[in-house]
Amino acid sequence: MNQSEQDPREGEPLKLRERAYASFTERLLAREIKPGQFVTQRELVALTGLPLGAIRELIPRLEAEGLIKTVPQRGMQVAHVDLNLIRNAFQFRLFLEKEATALYAVNATDEEIAQQRARHEAIIARAEAGGDPQLIEDAEDVDRLMHEAIIDHLDNDIVSKAFRVTWLKIRLIRQYETRIQNHILVPVMRDHLKIITAIEARDPIRAAEEMGIHIGNARTRAMSY
Repeated sequence: MNQSEQDPREGEPLKLRERAYASFTERLLAREIKPGQFVTQRELVALTGLPLGAIRELIPRLEAEGLIKTVPQRGMQVAHVDLNLIRNAFQFRLFLEKEATALYAVNATDEEIAQQRARHEAIIARAEAGGDPQLIEDAEDVDRLMHEAIIDHLDNDIVSKAFRVTWLKIRLIRQYETRIQNHILVPVMRDHLKIITAIEARDPIRAAEEMGIHIGNARTRAMSY
């Protein structure tokens, strides 16, 4: 059998695994699957609409990423949102993003940096004008896109994947603790602008320091709720 004949058959299980992962995370963020909840493989089949084989292949990945754990005699439990998760997630971000921000300050193009500033200033302008129904969602996208751009600029697939798992956990924490709401939206965006200003100055040390302050502020908010 030649390679072209093998690819469609080999690709389908991979596609199903990815669809199962995407479906699980979407339902987790939509609170259809809740932190701390016990679930069975059959329940995950019903929730995702995907076959049992795909769910069985999904479980090791979820366990490796800390999104579920197997509890003896009880089954599979979705990760809790607790102080331990908050501490671990933000500590990981701090170690990773400070270094990535320093490198981004040196290597990012002027155009990339200008786009980041424009997106943040537009969000602040909308907030100061009184806000709108789409503002929170758009602000969260601008927030995520800046952090992803800094991480992805490393061009390291292992780091990017690890970051996205951590960001998913941050999203869970925000749902239950500190989702960007109107009263903190502008301060968060201004935190970002301080980082962007240091990046514009091509000052990696200050950029990393500002990122550290920003992550520390987010951690403090999460732990105070």
